[in-house]
Amino acid sequence: MLDIRYAEDRRVLLVGRLDAAQAAAAQAFLDTVPPPCVIDAGGLEYISSAGLGVLLRTHKRLVAAGAGIRLINVNLHVYDVFRYSGMDKLFSVTVTPARDG
Repeated sequence: MLDIRYAEDRRVLLVGRLDAAQAAAAQAFLDTVPPPCVIDAGGLEYISSAGLGVLLRTHKRLVAAGAGIRLINVNLHVYDVFRYSGMDKLFSVTVTPARDG
């Protein structure tokens, strides 16, 4: 399940799993997001290749409008997906430090 919505400061909040089952709904939401786009992925537990495709399509649209996507609060597990796919070179990604304990 994925919850995608705006925060009060117009950041896009992603909570849950961005996978093939949620890709169409996420794309429909992100197609309405104006630039610049900051996505707070602090609640994102998992992202699949379909989810990466959603972000890539949105990024391309926003770059054409003069801005891209900036991802913040990305956990290390999700960041690994970006790194392994090479998407960490395309997106601005800020990783949340690992918590002790």
